[in-house]
Amino acid sequence: MFELLFPFFLLFLLFLVLSIIWRVNARKYISSGTVASAYDAWTQDKLLERLWGEHIHLGFYPLEKKNIDFRKAKVQFVHELVKWTGLDTLPKGSRILDVGCGIGGSSRILAKYYGFNVTGITISPAQVKRARELTPRGLNCKFQVMDAMDLKFEDGTFDAVWSVEAGAHMIDKNRFADEMLRTLRPGGYLALADWNSRDLKEYPPSFFEKLVLKQLLEQWVHPNFISINEFSNILRNNKNSAGRVISENWNSFTNPSWYDSIIEGIRRPLAIMSLGPFAIVKSIREVPTILLMNWAFRKGLMEFGVYKCRG
Repeated sequence: MFELLFPFFLLFLLFLVLSIIWRVNARKYISSGTVASAYDAWTQDKLLERLWGEHIHLGFYPLEKKNIDFRKAKVQFVHELVKWTGLDTLPKGSRILDVGCGIGGSSRILAKYYGFNVTGITISPAQVKRARELTPRGLNCKFQVMDAMDLKFEDGTFDAVWSVEAGAHMIDKNRFADEMLRTLRPGGYLALADWNSRDLKEYPPSFFEKLVLKQLLEQWVHPNFISINEFSNILRNNKNSAGRVISENWNSFTNPSWYDSIIEGIRRPLAIMSLGPFAIVKSIREVPTILLMNWAFRKGLMEFGVYKCRG
């Protein structure tokens, strides 16, 4: 009897240990300062960069192609969003603001491949430092520490505003949208991608879905999620928007990223081991949340929203 129950006992023990780790090390959103601290830690331990390269965001996987390299898919995502939003029609030298720039991966692509003059902002000082280190001299990229909900730029400063997977960290989505559109010149382009929930008012979550959402919020410093339609309406009703907002759900193009983000640890074990034994624990700690993200996006509880509009 004990032999039959032993595997279940081990699973229970593992679940208990992970639950304790999650609770002790939960990254609950308290203020913008907790977002900065979390990204400082992720940047300084170098684990994400070693595994995922210069891009923290998800990748783009064309439906007709299989077995695309994870890092190449991330680069492809930038080019696909540029094309879909029309940024590729802007002339070289156009001023672009990258809101939530991370360690500058997207900013460098926008500057190198499209000839844009890019300003990247993030609330994390460690990310700004690393972005500057990774940016070749002569590339038109500069990086600053700045809160996305309090942009220190004049109205109409930029020809385009770009933001990928930053909005989920903003407690005030209206303010987030207002600041981006305020700094966009009339006729300028907004190109945005973000993690959204489905419409939870129209389709209330089940008890289990509530538990999943709670975990996703508390582990990666998210104050709240809103639906694609909700954020589209925020953009559409903003005084600085021309009113026409187009949005899509790119779940089918981005979902393979979740499994690939785990598989990268198997493909590159030395990338983790070279950072010391604690890095192994930290990487394992993220796996359950990644699996929950994968489940939530596959089931439609979460949606990957992309948005474009003109100032």
